[in-house]
Amino acid sequence: MKPTLFILAAGMGSRYGGLKQMDGLGPNGEAILDYSVFDALRAGFGKIVFVIRKDFEDDFRRVVLSKYEGKVQCEICFQSIDKVPAGCTYNPERTKPWGTNHAVLMGKDLIHEPFAVINADDFYGADAFRVLADFLRSVEGKQGEYCMVGYRVANTLSENGSVSRGVCTTDANGLLTDVVERTKIEEKNGTIVFTEDGVDTALDPHTPVSMNMWGFTPEYFEYTEKAFHTFLAAHGQELKSEFYIPTLVNQLINEGKASCKVLDTTAKWFGVTYAEDRPQVVMKINNLIKEGVYPAKLF
Repeated sequence: MKPTLFILAAGMGSRYGGLKQMDGLGPNGEAILDYSVFDALRAGFGKIVFVIRKDFEDDFRRVVLSKYEGKVQCEICFQSIDKVPAGCTYNPERTKPWGTNHAVLMGKDLIHEPFAVINADDFYGADAFRVLADFLRSVEGKQGEYCMVGYRVANTLSENGSVSRGVCTTDANGLLTDVVERTKIEEKNGTIVFTEDGVDTALDPHTPVSMNMWGFTPEYFEYTEKAFHTFLAAHGQELKSEFYIPTLVNQLINEGKASCKVLDTTAKWFGVTYAEDRPQVVMKINNLIKEGVYPAKLF
């Protein structure tokens, strides 16, 4: 069975023109997520599932899903604040969604095979999808063997300012032991550093960082549902608390219920972190087309 690609797209809106998720960056108006779907199909993924908001379903089907018709099986599910387990309560004044791991939970009834999770608006690169697909094929029928694509920090920087990254620590077997969010990473005088309390600390250019590209086996949904119960009991009355993927992954590792392999990739991540990044992203895509990595027209 081929693995599934689960794309977190609930942050998109109904007026696509001004949103970076559907911003036409390729020569024929391709958005970043179109390159992710293209790379995933080449790597051997067999199905694409999008999690979106119900209020823009019609536009999403027309603008996004229509271009993949006849090329790959696509399904959608919906994230909304009121999608909580029976018996759970939350603050009725809350308007903010519950975060990335709540979005993942929405796919429980659609995904029954090893699957990858990515953001809709990050350019991950072909090699990342290749190593991820290879891992997911290797864990079919298994449980508790997860993975995360660990980008080399040097391949994730912006030329227009500092970035926030989850800096990963691994053991001798390449398994994740810890992720620490560093909120100000940049290159200074030829050295990559993160700044904390006014102090710069150097990072090796090959240090793995998380870009929210994960691989799971399907029992992860059961762990997520149970953990969301606990999360709501503790934080359900808060207006901005979020249920994140790394929090649960760390918990499952510490409890001995799962391992998470950090997969190395040569791929260079890029995205529109700053408005000034857009022209450089367009240039990078055009260069990849000139190099033959992508056709001029994807679909």
